[in-house]
Amino acid sequence: MKKLVLFLFLTVIMASCASGPVCPVMVKSRIVEDGGTGPYKAVMFQAPELEAHTVFAPQDLSVFGKRKKMPVLVWGNGACSNSPWEHYKFLNEISSHGFLVIATGYIPMEDGPYMGPRSTAEQQIQAVDWAMAQNQDEDSPFYGRVDTDAIAAAGMSCGGLQTLENSADPRFKTLMIMNSGLFVNPAGAMPGMPMPEKDKLQKITVPVIYILGGPEDIAYGNGMDDYYRLTAVPAFAANYPVGHGGTYGQPHGGEFTVPALAWLQWQLQGDEEAARLFTGDPCGLALREGWTVEKNDLID
Repeated sequence: MKKLVLFLFLTVIMASCASGPVCPVMVKSRIVEDGGTGPYKAVMFQAPELEAHTVFAPQDLSVFGKRKKMPVLVWGNGACSNSPWEHYKFLNEISSHGFLVIATGYIPMEDGPYMGPRSTAEQQIQAVDWAMAQNQDEDSPFYGRVDTDAIAAAGMSCGGLQTLENSADPRFKTLMIMNSGLFVNPAGAMPGMPMPEKDKLQKITVPVIYILGGPEDIAYGNGMDDYYRLTAVPAFAANYPVGHGGTYGQPHGGEFTVPALAWLQWQLQGDEEAARLFTGDPCGLALREGWTVEKNDLID
């Protein structure tokens, strides 16, 4: 019954696209949580030109163009998974606020763990290349609708390490490291994880936020050690006491969505209201139940 309802809903979307709105070209697609709570209902889909990636975008792209463009988030998954099966609710919710989100790995058409080969850090770079090419392609529904000057890289656990591996890419305007950090003791790493040295942090030139699960998070020590070493760029550390798994699988990504979305809105869109979650003493996130925060002197 659920599959029939989903099929009928997608049929309605595609029919409406043909008659009015501009919609993404999709090989496979899935509507997640009614498209999210943001003002731009999102769709999760596989794009024909982008293998081993999952794209989240507003269902109607016609509202974007010269006056309003979509910032980009490229995402790496936990456990180096080659599917965002653990994070799709979180990513879909961000997209519903007007972001083009591209996750490493195959689209999760059904709930359940992905069991295939692992992802690579290079897939994040492929995602950026694709977004920029789509914005320049006159035949693409994304043509002229993507803000290629507003790209963020982010990831959870192994995906955070992949993000740090790619952190020198000059196209990134900010980084979000979630339940992750460069290893203080590499002996604790899972085989196949990227393993940049700690001095990689000194090459970062853009603002960084660490969103961690508190002292019970196995990445807490690594992430906080990273944060304390980041003195040349604006850096923020936010902890919510849920451990390593975060809240990604909760409805609309749960509490972790709050600082993640606000950080992207501030860093990529200059949203002053979103900035108040991080600026001031105390900042807005510090006043939100459950969160503990630290920020360096480069954030007011």
